[in-house]
Amino acid sequence: MPVDPDYLWQARQLQALSFAVHIPLVCFGIAFPSMVLFCEWRSLRTGDPVLATLARRWSKVMLALFAVGVVTGTILSFELGLLWPEFMARFGAVFGLGFTLEGFSFFTEAIFIGIYVYGWDRLPPRLHLLCGVPVVVAGVTGSLFVIAVNGWMNHPTGFTMRDGVVVDADPWAALFGNTYFWHEFVHMYFAGYIVAGFAVATPYAWAVLRGRRGRYERTALTVAMSTAAVAAPLQVIVGDWAAREVAKHQPVKLAALEGLGRTTRGAPEHLGGWFNGHEVVYGIEIPRLLSLLALHNPNGTVIGLSAVGADDIPPVNVVRFAFQTMVGIGTLLALLGLLFLYVRLRHRRLPRSRWFYRAAVAAGPLSVVALIAGWVTTEVGRQPWVVYEVMRTTEAVTGASGIPVGYGTLVVVYLGLAAAVGWLLRRFSRIPLDLPTELPAEVPDDG
Repeated sequence: MPVDPDYLWQARQLQALSFAVHIPLVCFGIAFPSMVLFCEWRSLRTGDPVLATLARRWSKVMLALFAVGVVTGTILSFELGLLWPEFMARFGAVFGLGFTLEGFSFFTEAIFIGIYVYGWDRLPPRLHLLCGVPVVVAGVTGSLFVIAVNGWMNHPTGFTMRDGVVVDADPWAALFGNTYFWHEFVHMYFAGYIVAGFAVATPYAWAVLRGRRGRYERTALTVAMSTAAVAAPLQVIVGDWAAREVAKHQPVKLAALEGLGRTTRGAPEHLGGWFNGHEVVYGIEIPRLLSLLALHNPNGTVIGLSAVGADDIPPVNVVRFAFQTMVGIGTLLALLGLLFLYVRLRHRRLPRSRWFYRAAVAAGPLSVVALIAGWVTTEVGRQPWVVYEVMRTTEAVTGASGIPVGYGTLVVVYLGLAAAVGWLLRRFSRIPLDLPTELPAEVPDDG
């Protein structure tokens, strides 16, 4: 039975809102525990009280963000069943294993994050450090299992359809034997370190601009910026890998990223511009670049949007804008990271230019924008399919009314969570630093 098109639009907006709120928290779940553990490990090796203080203070932030992530993640899991019931009912046997394993990761992380945060001064130092290892591992595996489901949605394998019913389901092969999954996971893994690194660096860069240049601020900035600065340039390489996988498995999405109207040999790339339904206008054309990037062959043939019917084409300008936003910001962040690494490794100090710190302040919010733009590219670029070329989104959506009420309710909930997190972070930042007046002589200055 056909579903009111308004329900589809409303369900998409509600899912997009929840996803945009939750996905930055996933980045902190992936990367932030390892940053905390690194500080504690180095403090045990060197006796550095600054690193020990950083680990203690950051562990409280880690716990607060984990708690908020639990709320937003739970909301997302309910939305999958409430907004897309046909999708869950038909294919749950294929991808349900991923969410089951993610549940085990979640409970492992919840147990050990509690032990870690409340175990300071209650456990022997080395045992306390070891209690943080499961937090790091569970943060990575939890995201891995969920991304495996998304990889399957983009490249469905591991089952057979017979008369509209899924048979012969092999969840392990569908999720982890899926070649499309790995580049998505690695891409998201590096994104986690980029977002967490730059977001943590932002307040310390702001502190430096305000004149607070103590060793605590400089050490915190060094750890956070180093994390992001290593990941951001590597993400460019992973992005190339991802683009080639999209060209191979989802050529229509690739055509939408560029706005390529017809199949073209030696396809050009356009920077900016607008897709008018046939071609990109007002953009800066770079000849053969799309073929070179997607196929590593400047004369390669790239399939255009005309290869499929109009009903199978995603909203091109939305996808193009999101993709170019992600790539543009990602390139700037990679350059900022390389600048930081050059100064740090060449001169053994932090950069001195105020423009660098202004850029570092902006990098945190911009990394979140790039993250969300990347997921818009992935999800909207797959449309009109919820399971690529198997099930349309119109077939999966709920026929229930009342979605706008849920949307308004969630806006209030998310604003409340944002206010609570802001209050907690402000409260944590005002806790006096427990540092000795003079640092031990054997501890080098990170400035």
